Amino acid sequence: MGNVKTYGLWINGVWRETENTANIYDKYTQEVYAQIAVAEKQHVDEAVAGAKEALKMPLSPYERYTILSKAALALKERKDEFSYVLVKEVGKPIREARTEVERAAQTLEISAEEAKRIHGEGVPVEAAPGSENRLAFTLRVPVGVIAAITPFNVPLNLVCHKVGPALAAGNSVVLKPAEVTSVCALMLAEIFTEAGLPAGRLQIITGNGSKIGDWLLENEDVRMFTFTGSERVGKLIRQKAGIRKVALELGNNSATIVHKDADIKQAATLVCQKGFNNAGQVCISVQRVYVHESISEEFIEKLKEKTEVLRMGNPLLETTDIGPMISLREAERVESWVNEAVEQGAEIVVGGKRNGACYAPTVLKNVNNDMKVCHQEVFGPVVGIETYSSFDEVIAKVNDSDYGLQAGLFTKDLNLAMKAAKEIEVGGLIINDASAYRVDQMPYGGIKNSGTGKEGPAYAIEEMTEERIIVMNLS
Repeated sequence: MGNVKTYGLWINGVWRETENTANIYDKYTQEVYAQIAVAEKQHVDEAVAGAKEALKMPLSPYERYTILSKAALALKERKDEFSYVLVKEVGKPIREARTEVERAAQTLEISAEEAKRIHGEGVPVEAAPGSENRLAFTLRVPVGVIAAITPFNVPLNLVCHKVGPALAAGNSVVLKPAEVTSVCALMLAEIFTEAGLPAGRLQIITGNGSKIGDWLLENEDVRMFTFTGSERVGKLIRQKAGIRKVALELGNNSATIVHKDADIKQAATLVCQKGFNNAGQVCISVQRVYVHESISEEFIEKLKEKTEVLRMGNPLLETTDIGPMISLREAERVESWVNEAVEQGAEIVVGGKRNGACYAPTVLKNVNNDMKVCHQEVFGPVVGIETYSSFDEVIAKVNDSDYGLQAGLFTKDLNLAMKAAKEIEVGGLIINDASAYRVDQMPYGGIKNSGTGKEGPAYAIEEMTEERIIVMNLS
């Protein structure tokens, strides 16, 4: 333990030690990799108070742009360092880790650009009888102190998707990263400090998620909560936040349709890539695949071929495609769900094996919506295939879900694509790609139990500002 680095809390521009610490484990070796401070209530209250105090010295849009631009550049320059941390604390293969750092830098870059584009609009009040001499326009003003709570699976880019737009909009942020993957978020404190962000504008609190979440919810100086994580916790935040603003990005059991006119090789390649990326621990990871019965055998064979060659193991190796899941417990859960599905009639095409916290990329066929691997969120490297005969039938199957984040559709038929666009109940439909396509400037968010509000810097800024109308009597 002598060589293990301990990270404090980041409060008002200073590292703060605490009485208690928690271990961060290397997800592949299960050895202690780092330690983090465990916050108590007084730390949370101090962070919120400091964040509120920092708002008394506003930052101009250009200052926000400059700070975020410098932070994006610094993150690019430290790509190797951040990539290594992501491999250690997430278990993400090194090639995927580098991509996440690049995307996180781009998210900050886009946020910087959007800081200069925040605007209101003219309101034609003069059109109302008796208001001929009045002029009105709207402003967008910061919400204030925003509590940002982020998950373990994409712990750098999803932090940037909350912190970047919040700072771009002129707010202060109290960040609570996932307990098991806190190091990369804490390293961002250095990035932002060097970029010139004033102390107090970004506070980072680590430790027990449920306790810190409750302490943040109890503090009325927090004016907005932005959360990515489980449906259960999202509902609790919604209940306890009262009339304060809440943005929730929750789960999904993402569906992708492969219609009879699809490019089968392309569909199999993309379903494989986007079903097993980050060991399937992605909110929009391909989980349910509906294949037209006329091409199902050919599609399954091609997907099997693509999946069989994926290499599972040490995520630090350049040749590794699939690393460990976030914990042994989660790998065991996925194993039990697959075994239960097989007992209920599903058939393993490839995979279905666990080695410690590593679960092999798995393709199942003959699944149905009564199985957990279909109607719940697997959040693991498991793709289930079901066939269909008519397009109306498959739309009904996709919509037979409590979730609605994103879905994919492979077809060359423009009319069917537009029918799906109108009828599939999701926040985003990806045509001729799998459900897990995302770039960082696009609006991203779901319906039903997948959440409320949008991410993507321009869209998140809308959530993180208030609209204020100004009316001038010019008579």
